[in-house]
Amino acid sequence: MEVLSPYIGQLTFGGLAGFATGYALKKIGRLLAVGLGLLFVAVQLLAQAGYVQVDWTRIQKDVEPFLKDEGVRSFWERLLATLTHNLPFGASFTAGFILGLRAG
Repeated sequence: MEVLSPYIGQLTFGGLAGFATGYALKKIGRLLAVGLGLLFVAVQLLAQAGYVQVDWTRIQKDVEPFLKDEGVRSFWERLLATLTHNLPFGASFTAGFILGLRAG
């Protein structure tokens, strides 16, 4: 048990930090999704009223590369690498992060 003593604090802090980060990220993601949805509705209303004209094919062409599986997977891997960089408790952080995402 003495072998684990110096690491218990790191594991606890890593797990709690990961949980808080995952929880916050999920809440922020929900807010961004609602905001993006409201923005879309507002643009559609303005377009229907004749105030603006939107080139949806150009928007689709510009956004499509970010939505491919490679782009999303690459973003996720970069995010986890950034959040666990130089952390001796990366494993507990990642576990806490996933639990925080599920709880949020």
